[in-house]
Amino acid sequence: MVDPNLEQVIQFERSRPDVHGDAHPKKLLRAIVEEGDHLAKLSNQHIYSSDQFDRDTLLQLFRLAAKYEANPDRFSSSLNGQILISAFYEPSTRTRLSFESAWHRLGGDIMSITDRSTTGIAKGESLRDVAEMFNNYGDCVVLRDSKEASVRDMMDALRIPIINAGNGTDEHPTQALADLYTIFKWRPDLVTDNPGEPLNLCLVGLPAKMRTVRSLLKLLCYFPEVFSTVTVVNDKSCKAMFAEGQLEQLEEFGLQVQTADDLDEVLPQADVVYINAISWEGNSFKQYGKKYHLDAASPLKPEAIILHPLARGEELSTDLDNTHHNWYFSQARGAVFLRMALLTCLVKRAELVLDVI
Repeated sequence: MVDPNLEQVIQFERSRPDVHGDAHPKKLLRAIVEEGDHLAKLSNQHIYSSDQFDRDTLLQLFRLAAKYEANPDRFSSSLNGQILISAFYEPSTRTRLSFESAWHRLGGDIMSITDRSTTGIAKGESLRDVAEMFNNYGDCVVLRDSKEASVRDMMDALRIPIINAGNGTDEHPTQALADLYTIFKWRPDLVTDNPGEPLNLCLVGLPAKMRTVRSLLKLLCYFPEVFSTVTVVNDKSCKAMFAEGQLEQLEEFGLQVQTADDLDEVLPQADVVYINAISWEGNSFKQYGKKYHLDAASPLKPEAIILHPLARGEELSTDLDNTHHNWYFSQARGAVFLRMALLTCLVKRAELVLDVI
């Protein structure tokens, strides 16, 4: 018998927005004057750490990402003839697929590795030897590995750029780029000559262990005037929250960092809430701060936005998905265009899209 309700179930609406709030990038695009020379240095760099960037380069990357996102159908051939080696030796959904989507959207080809056991590494081959082979097979490498030293080991032997897509508990710089890009899409005035009120950022996580949190905090150092306070919320002691020298680095750049263990006390003042609970350590993950949870009943400011690097667990309720607080879906979407901008620069194709309206 034909299910009379089937017709309703199988229909979907293409025009339904997949993000909430004013997530369109055109205001950010207009807020930043194009100065492409700042991107030229990236063509001779690996992307290893958030420490390697500067303010002008970040702003130009965000502008190029906004140009791609504002005109998603206009640029489709920038990477024609280029090959990406996508090597993910640790589980990934968003990062791997967003890199591969970014490369495909610009016309490039991809070779993908998703299991270390299928490579020569399983036979004892060194990463330096693998890197030497990569030099001959592709034009750019994206590597995720649970071992912190892997990216650095390959960098020493590569003559093509490599991007750190997450190395153990160390860093995840492109996630941090996508995070900050999202914040500036929400408040593009913050990068103009007449910015509005600075932001109170509530960061729920463990900077000492979480690579997404660590890399984001490093990027915030280039924009200390944008954030009136950064409050790190966790149930660890202050000493355990931060790695050696980490807090001192943030304060040296002018960030006003506070710590707290009661999330509900911090939320009413927070403009941006960034929450994460998972840290990859070794070949598995650990969850920190299990008592922290966001849902529709949380005491959020009416205009506050929530960011999350995803994948989420119980710390972020799905009952926030259909609220204007949800900017984590915009965050995931924007990561594709941010990575399009970065990849374009690394393989020396930025001149094909700069100065193009």
